[in-house]
Amino acid sequence: MQVTTAFSQDVWTRRYHDAGPDAVRLVCFPHAGGSASFYFPVSRALAPRLEVLAVQYPGRQERRREAAVDCIHELADRIAEVLPLDDGRPTAFFGHSMGATLAFEVAHRLERERGLSLLHLFASGRRAPGRVRVEDLHRRGDDAIVAELRRHSATDDRLLADQELLRMILPALRSDYRAIETYRERPGTRLRCPLTVLVGTADPLVTRDEAEAWRAYTTGPTDVRYFPGGHFYLTERAEEVLAVVTGALTPVRR
Repeated sequence: MQVTTAFSQDVWTRRYHDAGPDAVRLVCFPHAGGSASFYFPVSRALAPRLEVLAVQYPGRQERRREAAVDCIHELADRIAEVLPLDDGRPTAFFGHSMGATLAFEVAHRLERERGLSLLHLFASGRRAPGRVRVEDLHRRGDDAIVAELRRHSATDDRLLADQELLRMILPALRSDYRAIETYRERPGTRLRCPLTVLVGTADPLVTRDEAEAWRAYTTGPTDVRYFPGGHFYLTERAEEVLAVVTGALTPVRR
């Protein structure tokens, strides 16, 4: 299988593996502090059945010299403008944590402004858009942010011990926390596509009630799935999660 890096193709997305000409496209949105490479294993596992595009936010990896965007609505506006989706290929979105909220907002913009409806939206590890908690991690010191990363197993402890690396990732991470902690939905935001919500049963950031509340955000069918694990349950339950994704998309493959 040929591995490609779509760096020259589009600054906003990465395509790591080739897919068949009739494959459904799955656009993946990273969590706060995450980068497109988080979805490399997903691309490897699903190619060539699905074409996986991973979104690369400004302020990280090869885009680290760009200013990070600290507003979900602004980031969604920019992504919706540039996603290469006008080729007629059936498309679904998958987002984890902050990425779930962002995927939802981008999907709404595509429906409203470009007349494009998704085949499916997969919202992982995030409460419904209207369920607000008072959070202020973005206002706190670096130690608090690092402690949060350790608590939810988002980053290898060996990387967190690297002070040079921390200096590189903390600005974008703080910006992401500001974006998601200050996010508020705009009234009337609702999708038409089917929605699958995926949640870890021990995730302290999403209760069952907050997960079930996603049902109000689409006129399409909604399925809520629970997996053993915490906020990053999907790294340990990758095979099961990908089975849900492929199962939902298989009926629409051509």
